Amino acid sequence: MGRKWNNIKEKKASKDANTSRVYAKFGIEIYVAAKKGEPDPESNQALKFVLERAKTYNVPKAIIDRAIEKAKGSSEDNYSELRYEGFGPSGAMIIVDTLTNNVNRTAADVRSAFNKNGGNMGVSGSVSYMFSPTAVIGVEGKTSDEVLELLMDADVDVRDITEEDDSIIIYAEPDQFHAVQTALKQAGITEFTVAELTMLAQNYVNLAPDELAQFEKLIDALEDLEDVQRVYHNVDEK
Repeated sequence: MGRKWNNIKEKKASKDANTSRVYAKFGIEIYVAAKKGEPDPESNQALKFVLERAKTYNVPKAIIDRAIEKAKGSSEDNYSELRYEGFGPSGAMIIVDTLTNNVNRTAADVRSAFNKNGGNMGVSGSVSYMFSPTAVIGVEGKTSDEVLELLMDADVDVRDITEEDDSIIIYAEPDQFHAVQTALKQAGITEFTVAELTMLAQNYVNLAPDELAQFEKLIDALEDLEDVQRVYHNVDEK
């Protein structure tokens, strides 16, 4: 599939190890999901998904509880979900998903990050057509054949199952995310190394070392922005 999900996650975890940035972003995402519906994951699928993701990143329970309690209260914080698209070195494609309570600030910050780091913004649709929305779920302690068999027994369709390092990574349609997790949980698998709804590039590109260094600087600048939740791209970073 072009990407090593555990390696990507380990890189991000290392980068965020000494900061509260990742937790703060999850706090906002949890608040927004809880505010949209009932603040109960059993009746709010969007919230349930965010909490599954948060678990794989070891987000402290106190932060989760605080975000949900805030959603239950009278907070008037309103966030908009916005997507920006652009290009890095050698035309590398980038998608930036944001949650913001200040659209003008976010647009200016994202544009500045592109412009200052060798990239440029594109119009809506200029990049996203080359990506496919995908559910990615990782488990340990099973072989790919065992995972495939239990998913088939549960009548759950997936795109692909691969072995990556010590994990089995399952790729499925987004609307199969909960079906895959339910089947795995019913088989006794309750811990996930990855639990993401992501955008997978249809084709990945390789950059020369100097271009890759510039590209990584651009991605870091985007991910450092307060309002940016996720960044997707089509560069093979192996």
